[in-house]
Amino acid sequence: MTPLVTAAVLLAAVTHAGWNAIAHRITDKLVGFTLIAGGGVVIGLAMIPFVAVPAAGAWPYLLLSAAIHIAYYVLLMKSFRLGDFGQAYPIARGSAPLVVTVLAAVFAHEVPDAWAAAGIALSCAGLTGVALWGLRGRRPDWAAIGAALATGLTIAVYTVVDGLGVRASESSLGYIAWLMVLQGTIIPAYAIRRWRRQTLTQLLPSAPLGLLGAALSVSAYALVLWAQTRAALAPIAALRESSVKLCSYSNSFAGHGTW
Repeated sequence: MTPLVTAAVLLAAVTHAGWNAIAHRITDKLVGFTLIAGGGVVIGLAMIPFVAVPAAGAWPYLLLSAAIHIAYYVLLMKSFRLGDFGQAYPIARGSAPLVVTVLAAVFAHEVPDAWAAAGIALSCAGLTGVALWGLRGRRPDWAAIGAALATGLTIAVYTVVDGLGVRASESSLGYIAWLMVLQGTIIPAYAIRRWRRQTLTQLLPSAPLGLLGAALSVSAYALVLWAQTRAALAPIAALRESSVKLCSYSNSFAGHGTW
């Protein structure tokens, strides 16, 4: 974790918090995620002519990651519908680094030393505290908590899959471009089939905000993928989840009409 890698992951946390706050602000979650995923496809297609094609060894990871990301989007939409954003988001993001640590040790042979393990544990403890603070004075919504934990599991799995895939790709930009194209078509296709002639009517009011979210989403994950080619997966995952607090502040401002 050099200073440059650390700075890249912290910048990714800021941009990640931004697109999640945008996704929460768009009331109709299908509209929001259609714009964000569809915008990612457009950005990926625009990048493909200018970046290297991922090496052959990366394609199984790309295809698996695309499937996992689709499940992640579906679960995240469900989490946002079922539970308060301040409850669902910290649980989803805070549960991921511990699972990443285990999966990275098994599949990437990356076992953190004592200091790294302490940092990961401290990060997860802090995120758990944010989630518990969001529950204060209220009865837990177990359906929302279950959906958030399932979302966290998908985050952990795609983090490790993409970490291995981008290392095999020989081009982090090529990997992110093709990942956006592969993962981003299903939700827009479902939305178009559902809305049919009403698709533009549904999307246009939120299009500027949603497309901004798409740009932030692609930028955030491109930074993370680049960092994963230069450092261990678990510390990157833990540092990236500092986005939880940033996103909580953004959501707080949004709720008061000032974000």
